[in-house]
Amino acid sequence: MNLREKKLLIAVGTLVGVLAAGFGIRTLISKPLNEIDKKIATARNKLDKIRADRRSYFAAEDRMKAYALRAFADTVDQASGLSGEMLTRQILRSGLQESDFTRTPVGPRKLRGASEIGWSVQGDGPLVDVLDLLFLLQESPHVSRLEGLSLHAGDGPGFVRVRFRYLTLVFEPAPDVQRKELVAKSTLESPLRHLYNGIVSRDLLRPYIKRPPAPPAVVQGQAPSTGAASVRPGTPPGPESFKIVSLSEWMGQPEVHVRDLTQQKTQRYRPGDTLAGGIVMCVDYRPLHTSNFLRSDSRVILKIGSEFWAIERGKTLADKRKLSPAELPEQLAKVK
Repeated sequence: MNLREKKLLIAVGTLVGVLAAGFGIRTLISKPLNEIDKKIATARNKLDKIRADRRSYFAAEDRMKAYALRAFADTVDQASGLSGEMLTRQILRSGLQESDFTRTPVGPRKLRGASEIGWSVQGDGPLVDVLDLLFLLQESPHVSRLEGLSLHAGDGPGFVRVRFRYLTLVFEPAPDVQRKELVAKSTLESPLRHLYNGIVSRDLLRPYIKRPPAPPAVVQGQAPSTGAASVRPGTPPGPESFKIVSLSEWMGQPEVHVRDLTQQKTQRYRPGDTLAGGIVMCVDYRPLHTSNFLRSDSRVILKIGSEFWAIERGKTLADKRKLSPAELPEQLAKVK
């Protein structure tokens, strides 16, 4: 190797060494800088998430306060009492009779952040008044909803039987708000209410009544035949003419509603009253299977002499059956 080649080799080696040293120094300097940039980006993302969560929290807090302003009260007992008073006012405001409606407390049912309470309501009245009641409850400014609505034709033209649950919420914990008297946006005179008038004018809930068959022709000189099942006018109605239509509670007191199918009137009985030749002892809500393998969810229990008898909801007084000791509820099993 001559001198020229040695100089060239030294120059190339020096250049390679400088480049390698430069890349090494760059790596040593840039790696910490890159890590710092990543940490800064991560911190910025966390700060953005914290700001977003903070905005969401305050927005949710404002929504909760708005809902709390529409709640009846902060406790279950207060909310139950106030909602019950509101139901009574709306029933009377709709033109219905308070005595024709039963209200049974529902709940409380624990939810996430709240308790659900309400009332199970059932009764009957003119269709137009029942629609007014449902409209007022549906448009109520309080946090509430209607559930399980059921409408059936009543015992007379234009009358209906209604059943529903009116439910509301009690927030737990309740936000600290200053409540004011709430005013509904819609009233019975609002155009929105008039949209339901077609239900009344068309009488949509009237059941189909089959046309009675034509009377048989009477042959001249032959007396018309009388069926064995014909009833003489003025005959007093028997127990099959009285039907148990409702077994409910009001203010913790069980009630038995008996419908007179001949007079189309409903009579209310409570424990201690006389019914079907016996004394009303209690209303039993235990699910039982009767002797004919049918399920019974509720019944009124009577004491006739020293024996206990039951009449299931939906049955007539003629369908009462004697209870065995095993079928008696605990509070009556000890009564002799």
